[in-house]
Amino acid sequence: MRKIEIHLNGDPREIDDDLSIGALLDRLGVPVAGVIVERNREVVQRSRFDEDVVRAGDRIEIVRLMGGG
Repeated sequence: MRKIEIHLNGDPREIDDDLSIGALLDRLGVPVAGVIVERNREVVQRSRFDEDVVRAGDRIEIVRLMGGG
């Protein structure tokens, strides 16, 4: 499989080409519940995680929501 370079939480990272955001989260071991994903400074709707494909040069930010007080 071909590799592409993206920026993940500010760091360059090489990933497999043609991964959806959902597949990327899965490979990273990040549960979908409780996360917000931004792609190129736009929030990706959770309902689109399995449809939106990560492309070379994308800037992906994954933010985990934490409970507490």
